[in-house]
Amino acid sequence: MYIKPIRTEADYEAALQETSRYFDQQPEPDTEAGDHFEVLLMLIEAYEAKHYSIASPDPIAAIQFRMEQAGLTAKDLEPMIGRSNRVYEILNRKRPLTLAMIRRLHAGLGIPAESLIAEPS
Repeated sequence: MYIKPIRTEADYEAALQETSRYFDQQPEPDTEAGDHFEVLLMLIEAYEAKHYSIASPDPIAAIQFRMEQAGLTAKDLEPMIGRSNRVYEILNRKRPLTLAMIRRLHAGLGIPAESLIAEPS
C-alpha cells in the first residue's frame, strides 16, 4: 500500500477519485483495503480542513438561521433573551448577547455554544 501526502489540488482530486471506488462497497475494517481507505479519508479531511475550512456563523446569523428552521418569531425568543425590545436590540446588533442569554439560547434552541460566543461580524 503506497500513500503519499496530499499537497496539491491534483493530489486531492486523485485521492477523492481513489476513495470513490470504496463508497459503493466499503472495505472491511482491519484489512489492507480498509486501512488504505481509512488513511486516505484522514488525508482528505486534513487537506480540506486546511484549504476549505468553513468559518462558524456569527451569533446573530446562527440565531436567525435557527429561527427560520423552526418557524420562530422574535416573541418566541423572549424567554431566552428578555422583553421584545431586548430581542430586537440583539437581532439588530445594537446590543451584545450576555452569558446568561447564550446559555438559555443554547439550551432552548440547541444552537452550538461555539456559534453563540463567536465575535459578531
